[in-house]
Amino acid sequence: MFTIDLTLKNTPLPLSVQRKTVEGAEEVYQQVLEAMRSGSSEVVELTCEKMPEKKVAVFADAISAVQISEKAGGAAAGKAPGFAAVVEALSE
Repeated sequence: MFTIDLTLKNTPLPLSVQRKTVEGAEEVYQQVLEAMRSGSSEVVELTCEKMPEKKVAVFADAISAVQISEKAGGAAAGKAPGFAAVVEALSE
């Protein structure tokens, strides 16, 4: 299972959706990246494959970061969730 996390400006917690395949996760990542690059206030709508009833819609110009991470079972596969792992690695 792959998780796509969106970090929004002025919001401390990420929004997440999941995809079953790396191809599906990459497709969502590219969709969000294109919306961010457009600089417009278009709405980006995402659904979750793990919980199909979970839906999220955000303005593209409110997204500050997007990340894909792989989940193995109930825990991360050697990767810390979220963007804090990058900050920790840079501070060492």
